[in-house]
Amino acid sequence: MSTPFTATRLRPRPVSSAEWVRESLLDAEQGYLKIVEARRPGLALDAWIAGHRAELETALVEQGGVLFRGFAVADASAFSAAVQALSPNLLDYLERAAARQEVAHRVFTSTEFSPDGWIPMHHEMSYSHNWPSRIHFYCDVPPAAQGRTPLADERRVTARIPEAIRQRFLEGGVCYVRNYGPEIDLTWQEGFQTQRREEVEAYCRQTGTAWTWLDDQHLNTRQVRQAMVRHPVTGEHLWFNHAHMFHVSNMPPALSRALLDDVGEAGLPRNAYYGDGSPIEPETLETIRAAYRSEMRLFDWRQGDVLMLDNFISVHGREPFSGARRILVTMTDLHVHRT
Repeated sequence: MSTPFTATRLRPRPVSSAEWVRESLLDAEQGYLKIVEARRPGLALDAWIAGHRAELETALVEQGGVLFRGFAVADASAFSAAVQALSPNLLDYLERAAARQEVAHRVFTSTEFSPDGWIPMHHEMSYSHNWPSRIHFYCDVPPAAQGRTPLADERRVTARIPEAIRQRFLEGGVCYVRNYGPEIDLTWQEGFQTQRREEVEAYCRQTGTAWTWLDDQHLNTRQVRQAMVRHPVTGEHLWFNHAHMFHVSNMPPALSRALLDDVGEAGLPRNAYYGDGSPIEPETLETIRAAYRSEMRLFDWRQGDVLMLDNFISVHGREPFSGARRILVTMTDLHVHRT
């Protein structure tokens, strides 16, 4: 007599996570940056993230970020959906430091800076009074040549910065001076995303930023911000500022000389000082830049890649490139700094 089929016999075999994805690390020795690569075509990233949120939250803190590769992420909308599966609240870009275009709701092009130059590694918006806890990237068009996104683990960078330098910055933080205007940098309308001067003034007042209107088109701002912060989850004390980015010494020498001859130090698009307004020694900034270079890690972009970073632990930059390159970015999880 034949045995009848039962529900138990028809139950599908469970599929393990390893059958769907392959996991590795960008730097296995240092345990930095988790890589999750789809092993089956057409795997939707938003669905995968929704089912693995807890382990991804852990990876962001422990490994500093996650690179997703080989998933079905066709465009900016699919990228946005994947990000929102982990962090639903996308952020706008206010107090901008570079030109960008919004290609979908709160999804932007990466910094539209000359392709022949490096963008040093940095924490997103560490010059501001608040910043995203996480930043996410999407490779829409891979670079034709070079154009990689350098990464580093800030925990290791901070350990390389001499204690004397850390203490000097901790005494008063970092003072950023910026000049907005159509001839030299972003206009104030671009930087603050408004056409109304009173809205700029309200933002500056709210954030403790001093401002001076030089005329209708030119605005000068001055603000003192933190040099280091504590990670909100781990409590680690981390280097976190834009001094090495905004300081005049970050410009190509020929450009800085030309600008200084033309507008003087007070008229530079941006500059950085110690919190008390005194100049930062160029050798101090070079020590900081060398610490970042020592910890730099690189990977080659592939179309559809999604990179999610903890903005406290990981810094990012951009190497020069030629030909096509289109990397999109969105930010999430606003952190408001309180001194």
